[in-house]
Amino acid sequence: MSLSTCRPELKPLLRFPPLLNHVHSASLSLPPRPSLAQIKQAHARIIVLSGHPAAAAGGTKNRLLGDLLLRLSLAPPPTPLRYPLALYRSIDPPSVFASNNVIRCLARSDLPLGSVSVYASMRRRRVGPNEHTFTFVLQACGKGVGLFEGRQVHGHAVKLCFCGDLYVRNALIHLYCACSEMGAAGRLFDELPGCRDVVTWNSMVAGLARDGQIDVAKQLFDEMPKRDVVSWTALISGYVQNGELERGLQCFMEMREYGLMPNEAILVTVLSASAQLGLLEHGRFVHSVVSSLNLPITVSLGTALVDMYAKCGSIELSRLVFDEMPRKNIWSWNAMICGLASHGLGKEALALFEGFLSVGLQPASVTFVGVLNACSRSGLVGEGRQYYKLMTEKYGIEPEMEHYGCMVDLLSRAGHIHEAVDLIESMKVSADPVLWATLLGACKVHGLVELGEKIGSKLVNLDPTHEGHYVQLSNIYAKASKWADVIRVRRLMAERNANKVAGWSLIEAQGRVHRFVAGDRQHELSSEIYRMLEIIEARITEAGYSPDVSSVLHDIGVEEKENAIKVHSERLAIAFGLLVAKDGDCIRIVKNLRVCADCHEVTKVISQVFGRPIVVRDGSRFHHFKDGTCSCLDYW
Repeated sequence: MSLSTCRPELKPLLRFPPLLNHVHSASLSLPPRPSLAQIKQAHARIIVLSGHPAAAAGGTKNRLLGDLLLRLSLAPPPTPLRYPLALYRSIDPPSVFASNNVIRCLARSDLPLGSVSVYASMRRRRVGPNEHTFTFVLQACGKGVGLFEGRQVHGHAVKLCFCGDLYVRNALIHLYCACSEMGAAGRLFDELPGCRDVVTWNSMVAGLARDGQIDVAKQLFDEMPKRDVVSWTALISGYVQNGELERGLQCFMEMREYGLMPNEAILVTVLSASAQLGLLEHGRFVHSVVSSLNLPITVSLGTALVDMYAKCGSIELSRLVFDEMPRKNIWSWNAMICGLASHGLGKEALALFEGFLSVGLQPASVTFVGVLNACSRSGLVGEGRQYYKLMTEKYGIEPEMEHYGCMVDLLSRAGHIHEAVDLIESMKVSADPVLWATLLGACKVHGLVELGEKIGSKLVNLDPTHEGHYVQLSNIYAKASKWADVIRVRRLMAERNANKVAGWSLIEAQGRVHRFVAGDRQHELSSEIYRMLEIIEARITEAGYSPDVSSVLHDIGVEEKENAIKVHSERLAIAFGLLVAKDGDCIRIVKNLRVCADCHEVTKVISQVFGRPIVVRDGSRFHHFKDGTCSCLDYW
C-alpha cells in the first residue's frame, strides 16, 4: 500500500530561504529505494545545513527528518533498529507521518512488536493515529504473532472508527490468520462483504490453508471474484503444506493454463512437491517453465532444482544444475551432498564436502547428516569415524538423532554391532526405535540371534504397534530355526494389534501419476498388468530366479507366500511400466517403504532379462538397476 495518496506532510515546501533549498534537495534527491549509507549522508547534510533560524521556525527540519524516515521504511533490509528510533526521537514534536514511518520500519525488522511501543508512545503524547497507523501496527502484530497486542490495537481501531477502512480490515484479517484465530478472521471477512479486495480474499485463503482447512480454502478460492498470482500461491502452498502434493501440482498446471506468470515462491513450492513425490516429469515441466520465461536461477530456485532432480532419481541433472548455478549458499551444497549420498555415491559426496570446506563455508548440522549418510550408504567405516570426530571436536556440533542414526547404520552394516550398541548407550538422549530397528536388522544379517533377541524384545516394548519390528525379530528366529519363538512372536503381534504401514508405489506415465498397492486390481489396465506379471514370472524363472519369502510373516503355506510377494506394489508398477514405456526407456518407481529382499532381487533380474534400466526410490535410498546389478551392491 502506498502512502502517496494521503500524506499532506510531503506537499512541496514553499518559499525556502536559499540555504534551506539545499537542505530540501538533500532529502528529495535520494533515489526511490536508497541505501542506508545514502540516507545517512542526507541526514548529515540536514544536520549541518538546518541550523538556519528559518528551519526551526517553519518546522522544516522535522519535515525533512520525517521524509528520511519514509525513505528508511522503503530501504532494502536489514536496517539497524536504533537508527530509525534515533531519527524519530530527534523530531519534536513528532507528527503522525513520522510516527507511521518509524512503525513501518520496525514492522519490517526482526523485532516487529517494537512497533507497538511506538504506537503506545504516540497515544501518550497525544499524536492522533490515522488509518495508516493502524495498518502498519497491525501488520507488525501479525508478523510478530502478537495476538494480545493486536487485540488491544483492534479495540482502539473500533473506538476511533477506523474499522471500516479496507486496509485496516485487511491488516486485521491478516493478524488473526497469522495467529491461527480463523474464527475471528472469518467474522471480519463476513461482516462487510462490500469492503473486500483481492488482498482480503488472499489472506483468508492462505490462513485457512495454513490452519489445515484446505478444502474450505479451495471453496473460498473458487468463489473469488478476481484472482492474482498470490491467490494461486496461497492455494498451491496450502496443498503442499498439508501433504496433498499431487493436488498442489495439478493446481500449478491449472494456473499455467490461465496464462499467469508464476513467482519464485510458487516455483520453489512445486519443485519441493515434485521432489517429495519423486516425480521427474513434473519436475522437468517446472524447470521448462523457468527456462521458457527466462527467469534467473537464484540461490533458492537453483537449490530447489538441485534437490528435485536428486530426489527424482536424476543425479546427473542435479549435479549439472549445481555446477551451473551462478551463486550458491550452504543449503545448495547441502542439497547436492545429500543427493549424492542418497544415490550411493559416497566418495563423490565426500569429495564435494571437501570442496565445500575449501571455499571457506562453515558446515551445519545437516551438512554432516549428508556426509555421514554418504559414508553409511557406501560402507566407508573409517571415513565415517573420521568425519564424526571432525563434527564433534573441530566444529563443536552436538550429535542429533540423525547423526547417531547414520553412525549406527554404518557400524552395524559393516558388522561392528557391539560398537554400534556402545554408541547408542553413550547417547545423551534416549535412542528412538529407529536406531534399535537398524541394529535388529544387522543382527539378522550377521546371524547374532542372542543379541537380536535382546534388542528385538526391547524394541517391541518401545514401539509395540509397529509390525516391522515383529517381522524382523521373527526372521531372526526363523534363520536360527527357532520355530517355537517364531510362533510366539506372531501371537504377540496379533495380541498387540500391531499396525502395518500400507505400502504403495508410484510411476509417471502418459502424463499421469499411477499409484499401486499390493494386489491392486483397480487400475484400468489391470488385466494387461497381470498378464505382464505372468510373462515377467516366466522369463525371470528361466533366468534362474528363486523366490525369497522371508519377508512374509503370515501363517500361510510357501506357495501362498510366493503368490503374495508376486503382487507387491513395485512389481505392479514395473509391469505397468514395461507395458507403456518405449523400448529402452528407464522405468522410474517411487516406493514409500524399504524394498523387500525378494523384490530387490526380482528387479535386478528384470533389468537384465528385459534390457531395461530401472530406478527405484524406496524409503531407504535410490536403487539404480541395470544389466542385473544394483547401484547399492545389495548393501541397503
